[in-house]
Amino acid sequence: MTTATPSKLTSDQLDQLCINTIRFLSVDGVQKANSGHPGAPMGMATMAYTLWTKHLRFNPKNPNWANRDRFILSNGHASMLIYSLLYLTGYDVPLDQLKQFRQWGSITPGHPERGLTPGVEVTTGPLGQGFANSIGEGIAEAFLSATFNKPNYDLFDHYTYVFMGDGCMEEAVSHEAASLGGHLQLGKIIAFYDDNGISIDGNTDITFTENVNKRFEAYGWHVQDVPDASTDIEAIDKAIREAQSVLDQPSLIVCHTHIGYGSPNRQDTAKAHGNPLGKDEIVLTKQALGWPQEEFYVPEEALEVFRAAGERGAALEAEWNKLFEAYKQAEPDLGVKLQNALDRKLADGWDAKLPVYGPKDPPIATRNVLGKALNAVAEFVPTLIGGSADLNESTFTKLDAYPEFNPNKYHDSSYAGRTINWGVREFGMGAAVNGMAAHGGVWPYGATFFTFSDYMRPAVRLAALSELPSMFVWTHDSVGLGEDGPTHQPVEHLMSLRLMPNLNMIRPADANETVEALKVALQAHGPVGFVLSRQKLPVLDQEKYAKASGLAKGAYVISEAQGGKPQLILIATGSEVSLALDAQAKLQEAGVATRVVSMPSWKLFEEQSDEYQQEVLPDDVAARLSIELGVTTGWERYVGPKGASLGIDHFGASSPYERILKEYGFTVENVVAVAQELLKDPKATQRKLRENQRKFAAGGHISTAPARGDEGHS
Repeated sequence: MTTATPSKLTSDQLDQLCINTIRFLSVDGVQKANSGHPGAPMGMATMAYTLWTKHLRFNPKNPNWANRDRFILSNGHASMLIYSLLYLTGYDVPLDQLKQFRQWGSITPGHPERGLTPGVEVTTGPLGQGFANSIGEGIAEAFLSATFNKPNYDLFDHYTYVFMGDGCMEEAVSHEAASLGGHLQLGKIIAFYDDNGISIDGNTDITFTENVNKRFEAYGWHVQDVPDASTDIEAIDKAIREAQSVLDQPSLIVCHTHIGYGSPNRQDTAKAHGNPLGKDEIVLTKQALGWPQEEFYVPEEALEVFRAAGERGAALEAEWNKLFEAYKQAEPDLGVKLQNALDRKLADGWDAKLPVYGPKDPPIATRNVLGKALNAVAEFVPTLIGGSADLNESTFTKLDAYPEFNPNKYHDSSYAGRTINWGVREFGMGAAVNGMAAHGGVWPYGATFFTFSDYMRPAVRLAALSELPSMFVWTHDSVGLGEDGPTHQPVEHLMSLRLMPNLNMIRPADANETVEALKVALQAHGPVGFVLSRQKLPVLDQEKYAKASGLAKGAYVISEAQGGKPQLILIATGSEVSLALDAQAKLQEAGVATRVVSMPSWKLFEEQSDEYQQEVLPDDVAARLSIELGVTTGWERYVGPKGASLGIDHFGASSPYERILKEYGFTVENVVAVAQELLKDPKATQRKLRENQRKFAAGGHISTAPARGDEGHS
C-alpha cells in the first residue's frame, strides 16, 4: 500500500479516488490471476461505492450481526467487486487474498462462496439465484420484524440489496422470484440491475430486447432509471433513498452502465466481460483515469473512507445490542425465543408433542405424518416457516394454527404468518428457502412433488454447496403415486440427488421414521430432503422391530435374522421396508436366516464409523438384496459383487399403484423368489433382473394379474 495521493482532496476528487480504487483492485486481481471478469466491476464501481459508503449497514468485525443490511452479488462473475469492497471496508479479507484471486487455498474464489469468505451472504455464480435468494432474505426480515418487533424495539428493520446483470434477468428463476416478491410487497428489497448491454456473445440485443422496466412494474415493483450509473453518484444516491421510502413494493433500480468503464479499447465491448484486460490495455486504462501504474495501489485517503463506513456499522451494532438487551428485559418470553432462533437453538421440550405411532394405528402415508409433525413442533419452534408450491392439499405442509404469510390485505394473513404460499414456482421457492436459511433466525422449508425436484435442482445444489439448513419436502416419492403416470412418477430422482455432496436425503419407512427424520432435519447444519410417500404405509411395531430412532444413523438393523448369523440381508428404504419385513418372515419360514436393514439416509450412514457400518452390513454376509422403487445404479456399493438390486431402471406407467408394484415385482412372492435365487446363483440372478428391466423399458410385462387402487389422485 502506498500514500502517494495528495493529502487534501475535494469531495468529488475523493469520490473518484474511492471509485477508481475499486475498479483497479478488480482489474489487477483479474490480471494477476489471468482469469476472471473485470468489465462488470469497472462499470458497477460507482454503484458499489455509493451503496457501501453511504447506505449499507454492516460491521466487518461481526459479519453475522443479525440486523445488518444484506448485500448479494447475484452476477457472481463480478466477484472481484465484492472482494475489493470487503478488503477496503475492513473485513478479514487481506489485500494478499485479492492477489490470490482464483488460486488454490485462497478465500477469493472465482465466484463468491458463503462460509468461505467473510461478508459473503450467499453463494452466487449460477445466474439469477442470488436475486431469488434476496426474496427469501426479504421474507425472513419481514417475518422476524412482524413477529418480534414491538413499539420502541425495532430489532429488525434492515434492507436486502442485490446487484444483478442481464444473465440474472434472463434466467427463468428471476421471473419466478420477481413475481413472488412483487406479490408479497417486500418493500425492504432493493435490486440494482447492471444494464450494460453486453453479454459474452456480444450486444444483448441479439437475444434480450424485452422492456425490463415494464416487466417489473407488471410484477408490482417500484422501478427507477439511472441513465449513467457508471459516474453519477448523486443520481444513484437519490434512487436509493427513494427506494428506501417505498415500503409496500420491492424496488428495482435500472442502472445503465459501461462495462469496462475507462478502458480505451475494451469499454462497451464483449472483450471486457470474461477476460483480463491485458497488460497493455491496463496501462492505457490507468493513464485514461489518471491512476498510478502500480499494481494493487490503495490510496490512504480512499481506505479511510471505506474503513469509516465499517466503523459506523460497528457503532450501529453496538446500539442494536443495547436495544436487544433492553428488549429481553421488557419482553422476556419473546427475548428467549428470539435468542434461540438467532442461535439456531431448539427450546427444551421442543419435541414433546411429536406424535408416536403404534401397531394398532391404521396405515398412514409418510406425507401426512410429516404434516402432523410440523404442526406439532410449530408451537415450540416459533420461527418454523414454509409451505408448498400450490400443493398444500397434497403435501400437508400448512401450519394450521397460524395465519398465512402475506400482506395484510389478504384474508387471515400477515407478515407474522407462517405458511408461505409459494405458488407454482419450484425453482424460485428453493432459492428463496435458501435465502431465508442464509438470513438466519428461521427454520424454512418448501414442499412439492418429488418429480418436480428437477425444477428445483440448481437451488438444491447451492444449498448443498453452501451447507445451508434448508428443508425440502418432496412427496409422491415413487411409482407408488399411481395413476398420474410416468410424468409424475420419480424413478431416477432419489439416486441422482444422493450423488449431491452435503445433501441429506431421507426416505422414511413409516410414520415413526418420518417423525425421526424431522428431528434430524431441525437439528441439521446442512440441507435435508424429505422423500415421502403418497400411498398409505403400515406402522411398524417398535416392540417387534427396532426403534425408529435408528434413523439418526442412516441405516440400522430393523429386524434381525432368527437363529444367529444371517445368510441374507435385505436392504430397503421407504415403503419397501415393510415389503422386506414381510418377505423376511416367508424366507425364515423356508429356513433362510434373513436380516432386514432399513436405510433411510445414505449420507447419515456414511458418516458412521467403520465399526458400526460393519455391524449393520458385515462383509461376511455376501448375499444382499436391495429393494427400492427407483433406479438401481449406485446400490452396488452396498450389495457388493454377490448381491443384487430389485428396482426400476425405466419410466413408470399410469395405473393404480398396486398393479404397478405387482407388475414390477415388488411383491412378497417375488422378493422371496429373487432372494432364494440369489443365494443359489448370484450372477444368474443379476442377469435375470437386468433382463426384466430391459423388458419393462421396452414395454413388456411379467404379470397380468389385475389389482385395484383405493385412493384418489391428491
